[in-house]
Amino acid sequence: MPYSPENPLIVQSDRTVLLETNNEQFESARDALSIFAELVKSPEHIHTYRVSPLSLWNAAALGYEPAMIKEQLRKYSKYPLPDNLLTEIDEFMRRYGRLKLIAENDELFLVSDDEALLEEVSRQRKVEPFLINRVTSKRFRVVKDQRGFIKHALIQVGYPVEDLAGYVEGESLEVELRDETQDGEKFALREYQKEAVDAFWAGGTVRGGSGAIVLPCGAGKTIVALGAMAAIGAETLILTTNITALRQWRDELVDKTHLSEEDIGEYSGACKEIKPVTITTYQILTYRKSKESEFIHFDLFNEGNWGLVIYDEVHLLPAPVFRAVANIQSRRRLGLTATLVREDGKEEEVFSLIGPKKYDVPWRVLEKQGFIATAECSELRVPFIDEDLRLEYALAEQRQKYKIAATNRAKLDVLEDLIEKHEGDQIMVIGQYLDQLDDIAERTGAPLITGRTPQDEREVLYEQFRTGEVPVLVVSKVANFAVDLPDANVAIQVSGTFGSRQEEAQRLGRILRPKEDANNAYFYSVVTRDTNEQDYANKRQLFLTEQGYRYSIEMIELDKPEPVAPTRRVSGEEKQTGS
Repeated sequence: MPYSPENPLIVQSDRTVLLETNNEQFESARDALSIFAELVKSPEHIHTYRVSPLSLWNAAALGYEPAMIKEQLRKYSKYPLPDNLLTEIDEFMRRYGRLKLIAENDELFLVSDDEALLEEVSRQRKVEPFLINRVTSKRFRVVKDQRGFIKHALIQVGYPVEDLAGYVEGESLEVELRDETQDGEKFALREYQKEAVDAFWAGGTVRGGSGAIVLPCGAGKTIVALGAMAAIGAETLILTTNITALRQWRDELVDKTHLSEEDIGEYSGACKEIKPVTITTYQILTYRKSKESEFIHFDLFNEGNWGLVIYDEVHLLPAPVFRAVANIQSRRRLGLTATLVREDGKEEEVFSLIGPKKYDVPWRVLEKQGFIATAECSELRVPFIDEDLRLEYALAEQRQKYKIAATNRAKLDVLEDLIEKHEGDQIMVIGQYLDQLDDIAERTGAPLITGRTPQDEREVLYEQFRTGEVPVLVVSKVANFAVDLPDANVAIQVSGTFGSRQEEAQRLGRILRPKEDANNAYFYSVVTRDTNEQDYANKRQLFLTEQGYRYSIEMIELDKPEPVAPTRRVSGEEKQTGS
């Protein structure tokens, strides 16, 4: 029954929504909100969401109508909904698709049944440069090679265009999925993976072929991409985060499709192959000799007759690659990510240039179905035990404060206790600062992987970790992405990148792959109490809280070291003074 004091939501006129966490309807209300609102903050008892134009446009792109959104708000709200919010939901969602891009006779047109709207947007300073002339009262001719730029301009002026201009088919390439992997294990797409492929492909119509698939780490985003490749049947360019990810993509293609190694090319610093399926990295694409030089590898986008371009970890897409994407809107584009959150706040660029969110499943749903591990998240708050360090923190500049707190040596004792507690498990220790990681590796005897570790050595250590020969592995942020370590079930984060929500999600994702035995995973974040590191930790946890994970908070008490007596020199030797 709507509008009951027993309901968990308070919906406010400023588009914020407050959600009570101790309400029995908390989980169902949270799942409903995740479709059309974004989490802003998540303290223990009340979570705050915001309904934004972009969150509503993504809901519209997924097929939701304004009436469905308002029905969900009424279902869970304590009080009547503000009239202005109801009006804004209608207004913003109705904006999506009122303008359309279509292609006819090798020309591009911006069209709308709303003549006044078309006239209004044509006069916008950001839009005007991409229009050639008005053909009819309902149609403008658009500069053909500026398709991506006008899409971005239109979303900036508040009217996301529906792109129905279609795609080049690309060079044909049959991609057939195997029924069994090379090891003889049965292989088939899971139901939600099929749904994701169908949502992206949309039966091959112009309403499909571009957009983002949002699935948690370990849920098989790569498998969804293989399914999309099979549906499209064309030569494909795959962009990945690093060389490790590149080679894992290559291995998955060989293992789960009938493509041969000869069909797959590696375009990296070490090798420049262009084949029917070519895999590269964002790093090589954004390489240039100087800040004033051209990006010398951007020609790769046009070297092959690609029918599909896949962007792995699309939320990390570098700004220069966005500019390249704007020029290749005629290619089908698939973005893969665990979170559309971008720390630079440019989520609208993913929406306009890659495409809207086409499929999303809450992490907890897949956890309940056993497709990802059940995770327990804990935040361990450690004090400064060194008074000099505490004073240094108090006097430091803001950015330096964070490093002092993040590298607090008191964390090492807590780390050793956690490693002892999880003896027999596969443990990853993850951090940001190399001197801190060097100390941990020396103290624990565990091997260390950082950006300075040669690729061949990394692969050996990853394999030793997979087999259990190495039970504890210390890694820097190079392991945040695309490291396939299915048996890892404990992650201990000793330092992170300020308040990066996407990093927190990726680090938890390292241990979420389903386990053969007990399907449990443990994620620990060790932070220094009463510092800005604790504040940043709260921000990092936002995305995972939205997905249904709760962090248990534990205050760690440590014994302070005994004060060392001052020394004086006697006959060339140091002796302690005092009793």
